[in-house]
Amino acid sequence: MQRSLAKNLQQRFLSEKMQTQMMMAKRMKEPCDIFLNHRCMDTKKTVATLLYDHLFQHGFNPFLDNKNMKPGDKLFDKINSAVLECKIGVAVFSPRYCESYFCLHELALLMGCRKKIIPIFCDVKPSQLKVVNNGKWSEQEFRRFRWALEEAKSTVGLTFNSSKGNLSEIVTSASEIIIGSMVELENEEQMQKHNSPIAL
Repeated sequence: MQRSLAKNLQQRFLSEKMQTQMMMAKRMKEPCDIFLNHRCMDTKKTVATLLYDHLFQHGFNPFLDNKNMKPGDKLFDKINSAVLECKIGVAVFSPRYCESYFCLHELALLMGCRKKIIPIFCDVKPSQLKVVNNGKWSEQEFRRFRWALEEAKSTVGLTFNSSKGNLSEIVTSASEIIIGSMVELENEEQMQKHNSPIAL
């Protein structure tokens, strides 16, 4: 009897695991709702991943590079298409954020596409964020990155000090704001559909 029960539990566990994997594979094909822009070495293991998990559990399809990309994916193709698909960008700023070409590229693309941006300033004040031309970027990229950063810095955001703050609170607060913003955008889209003239 115990063997039968153990076998039944094992089959149920494997079935649930397969369903979870199938659901994740389906979500990977759907367009992302929320693009999480962050500096890997600073915030991936804290704010970015926890925020991804929280949003995913609430039925959204966020984009986080290590969760949505797989070996063989073209880096810029995957990132650029996720930015173009998303409705909201979340920029998680950190002390070394501005050293990353990818962070600045993603931010500039989000701003250039006029996506709604929700900044989270982790262990850094907006006034401390500066793009320094290190000679690796063209003058055009440098200007584009500086413009995007200034736009983000002038956007109301959340602040988090890891030495004093509660990580759970910032993730919960950010998730509530993001979810509220998604609901607002959905409502606006519905209103536009109702107000658009019907072609005859």
